[in-house]
Amino acid sequence: MDYESNSWIWEGVNYYPRVFGGLMVTAALLGLSTSYFGGIGVPNLSLPCSWSNLRIFHKKKSGKRCIRVYMDGCFDLMHYGHANALRQAKALGDELVVGLVSDEEIVANKGPPVLSMSERLALVSGLKWVDEVITDAPYAITEQFLNRLFHEYKIDYVIHGDDPCLLPDGTDAYAAAKKAGRYKQIKRTEGVSSTDIVGRIMSSLREAKSFEDYNGSEVKPQEENQSKASHIAQFLPTSRRIVQFSNGKGPGPNARIVYIDGAFDLFHAGHVEILKRARELGDFLLVGIHSDETVSENRGNHYPIMHLHERSLSVLACRYVDEVIIGSPWEITKDMITTFNISLVVHGTVAEKSINCELDPYEVPKSMGIFRLLESPKDITTATVAQRIMANHEAYVKRNAKKARSEQRYYEEKKYVSGD
Repeated sequence: MDYESNSWIWEGVNYYPRVFGGLMVTAALLGLSTSYFGGIGVPNLSLPCSWSNLRIFHKKKSGKRCIRVYMDGCFDLMHYGHANALRQAKALGDELVVGLVSDEEIVANKGPPVLSMSERLALVSGLKWVDEVITDAPYAITEQFLNRLFHEYKIDYVIHGDDPCLLPDGTDAYAAAKKAGRYKQIKRTEGVSSTDIVGRIMSSLREAKSFEDYNGSEVKPQEENQSKASHIAQFLPTSRRIVQFSNGKGPGPNARIVYIDGAFDLFHAGHVEILKRARELGDFLLVGIHSDETVSENRGNHYPIMHLHERSLSVLACRYVDEVIIGSPWEITKDMITTFNISLVVHGTVAEKSINCELDPYEVPKSMGIFRLLESPKDITTATVAQRIMANHEAYVKRNAKKARSEQRYYEEKKYVSGD
């Protein structure tokens, strides 16, 4: 490996040791620098999309039959746990087909979804491990739908996590696949769930209201500490998980590197679409993810809802992203632009409001003539997603309680059958 072709990484370690304290230094310490930071740039991607069937990439190994696996879900309030499940599913075959449960089926079996079908489709199809999406999939895999999967979509195995997925009558939604001997199981990602995220959002919005009641006065230290304590997540990041989510490739010698930054809190369809648009402007997309402290300083103490490493994994899972800076600075400096050899800095027209308007973080790239404002394809924001939760608070509380009761009954029956 030639030193000059990778100098942007090592110079970054010198210039921004704290910024590189996450992914990049970790990869180097693991001895992955040769494969991780070398190689050629990723080609520009285009994603054909249709509502009935979304085909993205088809990878076949020569001389070997392609194994196609299927995994379904609601993928509402999509998080890194969903992404990790799909990553594990893809590892069990060559092509991953994802069934996206319809809005009507979600309402009938779980309660109202937070995100629309189009928003959930954008999130799922934007994941790097997904090859094809079937929209309007049923919540329960019946024998009829199973035969359709086997014959029309050439599915070899149906995949699901080791957590229970129960129908309203308490029966297993994957009983037919298990009976057919075409079922495989993956490990559930601990430390995060949609139920947990709804709880965090409700807590965050309550805190925001209480802060407003102070009429702009400074929050007392004890209350501020309680606020931050209520957001503590159970997720413990590891270097292995970060490497599993990353591309393992650096930019080519003459690559046009595009930089975009933000909080990317509650990763949603608007994030996916703006990242796609940014990626189309160059050969390599570098994404800066602001630290929890930076987000709190600029958006308020009740943000972020998701923590730095949770947000980093969600961004890394996106197929349009080549590399991330974990804990990027709020202000983009000339040294940073030089270090990373950034050709273009972009920002979307739709963004969360900042409470600190005195400093323009894009002043330097603007003065250098390398800044571009991108028209955001969607107007969804982290705040609007949170507002949807608040508007349907009672329905989501009932939904979460219903799920908890079903899971408790499932585990009690399982314990009784096993004789434990």
